[in-house]
Amino acid sequence: MRHLLFALLAATLVACSPGAGGAASAAAKVVHPESGLEVIPLTVTSASGTHSFKVEVARSAMEQARGLMFRTKLGPDEGMIFPMSPPRGASFWMRNTVISLDLIFIAPDGRISNIAAKAVPYDETPLLSIGAVKAVLEIPGGRAAELGIAPGDKVAW
Repeated sequence: MRHLLFALLAATLVACSPGAGGAASAAAKVVHPESGLEVIPLTVTSASGTHSFKVEVARSAMEQARGLMFRTKLGPDEGMIFPMSPPRGASFWMRNTVISLDLIFIAPDGRISNIAAKAVPYDETPLLSIGAVKAVLEIPGGRAAELGIAPGDKVAW
């Protein structure tokens, strides 16, 4: 009886393993352990090269309102993207945001329109896009300058 249970368990595991055609064969979403948001790859192509990030996607109004508030760390190649459909003017602030951030405003053509660099933690001064944007990318404060990321660079995700 034990062998039968073991065989059944093994067959179930194989059927559910990636690539086996089971329910788990669909591409598994990667989620951030703290926020629970989906994590996707994003690249910025600049004069200094292509820079890769793993970013959390804040899709809903609630996710976007919370953003990176209360977070105490963000890796050098991590960030959060705030997609906006349809594109529109964006205004962000640093309320309840513990760490400094660079806010990268992405125009509808996928190019960076402007960057609010080294945004000050807890500051409630509005940080505005220049024109309509299709997304805003937040990365660690000062990181854009370190990598040579500038307005006009191309962002893809």
